Amino acid sequence: MTSADIAVVGFAQAPHVRETNGTTNGVEMLVPCFQQLYSDLGITKSDIGFWCSGSSDYLAGRAFSFISAIDSIGAVPPINESHVEMDAAWAFYEAWIKILTGEVETALVYGFGKSSAGHLRKILSMQLDPYLVTPLWPDSVSIAGLQARLGLDAGKWTQEDMAEVAARSRRHALSNPKAQLAGEVDIEALLASPFLADPLRAHDCAPITDGAAAIVLASGNRARDLCERPAWITGLEHRIDSPNLGARDLTTSPSTTSAAKAATGGEVGNIDVAELHAPFTHQELILKEAIGLTDATTINPSGGPLSGNPLFAGGLERIGHAAKAIFDGQANRALAHATSGPVLQQNLVAVLEGRN
Repeated sequence: MTSADIAVVGFAQAPHVRETNGTTNGVEMLVPCFQQLYSDLGITKSDIGFWCSGSSDYLAGRAFSFISAIDSIGAVPPINESHVEMDAAWAFYEAWIKILTGEVETALVYGFGKSSAGHLRKILSMQLDPYLVTPLWPDSVSIAGLQARLGLDAGKWTQEDMAEVAARSRRHALSNPKAQLAGEVDIEALLASPFLADPLRAHDCAPITDGAAAIVLASGNRARDLCERPAWITGLEHRIDSPNLGARDLTTSPSTTSAAKAATGGEVGNIDVAELHAPFTHQELILKEAIGLTDATTINPSGGPLSGNPLFAGGLERIGHAAKAIFDGQANRALAHATSGPVLQQNLVAVLEGRN
């Protein structure tokens, strides 16, 4: 079996909301996602060969929250399960590898995050160097603000460029029923709004979002049986940059460039849709340059993270929306990107294609 014989055949996500009344283990958000996938694909829990999830105990504020999340699957029959403590896009990678081994034909990947449960900007400081940086408690938005300022001062982008990203994302979000918000799309009005963490304004930052997402993978003929137009995985790779913020140029993303080159084979000119996991407007500009995308590619037609960014599910959603563009015939070749860690530290790129 080759990687191109594995496809995404189903995608479901919970609505993006500012806050839910559910528990931090995500059960209330996940159950409807699983039920939708079972219904859409005509399968049951017994048809899934492998389960893999992505979440964070730090975000949930409890140990082994992913074990509690398994309540959404059910105890009978027993399952083959694994977990990653990061965005579920990396759980997607693990499930892809599992199918490549030939041990299973199908896998269900899910991610969840209740970002409203605590002080999000402070919690994300736990991703930083535990000896030299975390004790200073720099929050995630302020660190992104430093990145944005470096790019502005270097002339790599302007405040207008950043506002245009926000306005486009909000326009696209109007067509996504699960998106959290749309809002003002006038560039001048956006630029007149106050700073949140100079040079970032509210529209430059992904909103705090509770949410969950799930994807079903299948191989070969099983994929063709489950989906009329599967999204075949023709490339999937991830890379990492230094965790030392002073050791890398924050206005570029070498790990994204490397992952994209490996996943696309260097061919990006015929990518119809790209779903980029950029929680801040200027990061979309960095990613677009790193991958080499042109204006011929539609970026984040779902509205992207700026219209809702459930932590530890946001990257998986990008893969899901890219696959959905294949399912619906809106794209023949789509790219999905996911990030984890501070200011684009870890990056994953997936390439999906439809076959007539």
